Amino acid sequence: MIRWLRSVLSVSNRPLHDRLTALISAAVAGAVAITGIAAYVITTVAVYDQLDRELVDIAAVTSNWISGDIESMGGLNSDALATANVTVLVIRSDNRTIAPPGATTVLVPSAREMAVARTQTGSSARTGVDTEGNAYRIVAVPLTDGVNHYALVLGRPLQATDEILRILAFSLLTFGLLAVLVAGAIGWVIARSGLEPIQRLTEAVIRVTETDQLEAIEPGGMDELTDLTRSFNTMMSTLASSRDRQRRLIGDAGHELRTPLTSLRTNVELLIADDRQGMLPPGARSEILRDIAAQLGEFTQLIGDLVHLSREDKVEPHPEPIDLRDVVNSALTRARRRGPGLRFDVELEPLFLVGEPDSLERAITNLLDNAVKFSPPGGTITVRLVGDRVRIADEGPGIAEADLPHVFDRFYRSDKARNTPGSGLGLSIVAQTIKAHGGWVKAGRTEAGGAEFTIRLPGSSIPPEELTEITDGEGTVVLPRLSS
Repeated sequence: MIRWLRSVLSVSNRPLHDRLTALISAAVAGAVAITGIAAYVITTVAVYDQLDRELVDIAAVTSNWISGDIESMGGLNSDALATANVTVLVIRSDNRTIAPPGATTVLVPSAREMAVARTQTGSSARTGVDTEGNAYRIVAVPLTDGVNHYALVLGRPLQATDEILRILAFSLLTFGLLAVLVAGAIGWVIARSGLEPIQRLTEAVIRVTETDQLEAIEPGGMDELTDLTRSFNTMMSTLASSRDRQRRLIGDAGHELRTPLTSLRTNVELLIADDRQGMLPPGARSEILRDIAAQLGEFTQLIGDLVHLSREDKVEPHPEPIDLRDVVNSALTRARRRGPGLRFDVELEPLFLVGEPDSLERAITNLLDNAVKFSPPGGTITVRLVGDRVRIADEGPGIAEADLPHVFDRFYRSDKARNTPGSGLGLSIVAQTIKAHGGWVKAGRTEAGGAEFTIRLPGSSIPPEELTEITDGEGTVVLPRLSS
């Protein structure tokens, strides 16, 4: 049984419900076997103990009867003993035996009965045989006539008792096997029904592999397998959403690349034709080369933005805290170079956080570049870092109400921005970077009508070296360190 179970469970390509059925059957078989053996052993011990007590009681009565005339056994004969279904034998301490008159078979004594006769203490009980080899249950008790020491030995045939025990063993074995078969059938049904969600998941995975269709599975019930089904459906939904975003990204990127590629190809063809025919007027070749350089710059920016957006959303914390003022000042240095005729109104309060300074600088630079791009000549760009919020506002035409929900979408451009340079990914990078740092960004309009972007980043205005942790039974609290 154990070898068969081990062979079944060790075959990895065998269906799981078959292995579960075998496991359930083996568990029930083991329980039935242990219960059956225990029941048989306990019943055997109880039957033999009861038989020994009956023989001892009979021996007590018989010893009083024959103690006055041991040699003639007090008048007992084989017929009287047969009526009581016992056999009697007296053993003297010198190993002499006395049998009832007319007895054809007598019990075969052993050293245990001789020990009772000689010591005259205690009693003995064992399974033995008579002179014809029949099985008997034999007990011995002390007996004396005042002169000699004897042991009164009584025996009862075990044929009827052994037959009862054989019937019991057969019944336990038969019903145990039936229980194992029934348990196997029930286990097979339970395994089939219990593993049905897994089978549906398997079929769904095969269907996805064969058809490439990310379809959800209908959950049923409230068990762990239902939770697994819901997790699978969540994964399918996430994969479908990721695939849709990927398709949109590829489609939008292809659309954005088509126009500069066409322009670049036209310019290159003009240069090739000019080399062959000299058809361009003076100075046109230089303009075309500058146009090509600008288009290559747009390609470089677009590819860089696409690579940035393809990164994982998870941000690995920087080992050192970041002072956001340093990040904003670095971004302002770049923005001032790109908008030399603009005025920057900057007020920065300290904000310390953990994150990627390069990513945050790029995000803030994108917002400042957007403000520089749409600000009128001589306009003012306002930058405020107050608390955990950064606000960047300009005096440009602002963002239309219809465009506000879409400004952070990839490749989205409003009607006002279609003819301006850029990849259409800058604000998407801002949203992704801020979200990865646990914050949020939103777009709006200033009171004067210009564009306004607000960033919220979790941090503290107190430097880390001035903070301390206090732990009590309710948790850990970070508090400013008291000065000494």
